[in-house]
Amino acid sequence: MKEILAVIRPQKLPRLREVLRAIPGFPGMTITKVAGCGATSRHTPHTIKEVLTDFTDKVRIEIIAPDEMADALVEQIVQVASTGQTGDGLVWVTEIQRAVFIRKTVGSDSV
Repeated sequence: MKEILAVIRPQKLPRLREVLRAIPGFPGMTITKVAGCGATSRHTPHTIKEVLTDFTDKVRIEIIAPDEMADALVEQIVQVASTGQTGDGLVWVTEIQRAVFIRKTVGSDSV
């Protein structure tokens, strides 16, 4: 199992949701509103107000998926989320050792 995480522009979420949900066997996703700043900022904040407001709104997507589905999901995320500009976001994949559906009864803990 893989955990696919992505941080993208919020305006890209509706189209990405549509594309991902059209993939057969799509396992679902969790969405969180986040804010951040890149390391390659062209502007250096000079006041505390600038320091505290130097963040861009983004959306974080989390997907737990079978190994064989991970590459296709990452490819779709990158394709849909890309504008070709700095700040489009980031996608990364990590290995999942174990995942358990909470709704399942004791004894059937595999996802």
